[in-house]
Amino acid sequence: MNYLILSYCLSFLFTGGASGHSYFLSSSGNDGDKGSKAHPWRTINRLNAVRLHPGDTVFLQAGQTFEGSLDIKAASSGTREHPVVITSYGKGKAVINSGDRYAIGLYQAKYISITDLQLAGSGRKNGNKENGLAINNCHHITADSLDIKGFQKAGAYVYQSAYVKISRVYAYENGYAGISVEGAYGKRDCHHIHITHCLAENNPGDPSNLTNHSGNGIIVGYSRAITIEQCTATNNGWDMPRIGNGPVGIWAYESDTVLIEHCISYRNKTAKGGDDGGGYDLDGGVTHSTIRYCLSYENEGSGFGLFQYTGARPWFDNSIHDCVSQNDGLVSPARAGVFIWNSSRDPDQLKNCSFYNNIIYNTKGAAISFAREGEHSRFKFYNNAFIAADSLIKGKKGPDDVFENNHWTGVLPDDSFH
Repeated sequence: MNYLILSYCLSFLFTGGASGHSYFLSSSGNDGDKGSKAHPWRTINRLNAVRLHPGDTVFLQAGQTFEGSLDIKAASSGTREHPVVITSYGKGKAVINSGDRYAIGLYQAKYISITDLQLAGSGRKNGNKENGLAINNCHHITADSLDIKGFQKAGAYVYQSAYVKISRVYAYENGYAGISVEGAYGKRDCHHIHITHCLAENNPGDPSNLTNHSGNGIIVGYSRAITIEQCTATNNGWDMPRIGNGPVGIWAYESDTVLIEHCISYRNKTAKGGDDGGGYDLDGGVTHSTIRYCLSYENEGSGFGLFQYTGARPWFDNSIHDCVSQNDGLVSPARAGVFIWNSSRDPDQLKNCSFYNNIIYNTKGAAISFAREGEHSRFKFYNNAFIAADSLIKGKKGPDDVFENNHWTGVLPDDSFH
């Protein structure tokens, strides 16, 4: 008897107590049944009544639609060795149609894996006012191979969370953004987020947001230790319902140690008469961050924005290198591949930038535009190729800017370096 008790205790210890139970949902099921594969449940409401344990897996039948919102809270969490998994079974993906609500909401949960599902809202202008996948105050969450559309806010939204990986997510026809990562105001408490192989396409704008930008591809704010790699953003921002600061394909603000690499951002837009609509942007309060090996082309705003807005933390120690901008800035006021802007008018608020080994090609405008309110300090441009049909540089560079070993092709203003 003692041996049996010891064996059970050791098994519980080394498996984390994982039950490994499987629950199945099918539109032909019955909520009064066991929830097994042979006798599946029918609704998400039935699933919400279950406390999931480490090692449990929820299977939704592929090709079928399940109405409602799936709630996962702290009580339904996994462990590192035995996460809770939510996925489809059969050929294709199951659909969670949440109407005017969020499709999947995670709150204070940990070690959850959500894969191979389609999340659908009623539409950004048809009653939905939520995010599609909402990850709130969670850690160690994986979201993989999801299609998310029809939500007024973000397709996938991460708030005050850590160690989250979002991969192979197709976020489209949402309002505020395809993918949004955000910490609490001023705290940068969202950290160690990895976004990879995602596509943010045709997220036009939030019709309810009349005071700030919307229609972003991938946006990060008040965060740290963020990686965005091998992602694409295109055709976003075209229906932002205001004139003013606008959306960008892939960008960050008020964040530290953001890495954007091996991405493509193209043909993004802004509202008629609005600003921005660019490819990439390191915006107000960004520090120790890098954009590298990225391609930007045919965006209405500049390919690369280096911006600081009034009230943000100081912007410093950032770099852009080994990138390409082709025919960006076609509509926005910059009319250039690269745009430097600082509404604080304090050069110490926008400083220490390395811009090198890039190709800026613009057959319709300038290579670099320094805004009238573009005060900055210690920017270094070296080993770049600047090609432009218009003036290579618009506006005036900073008094301590450094230009070294660049190749220039075009008409250079006489006073650009004086």
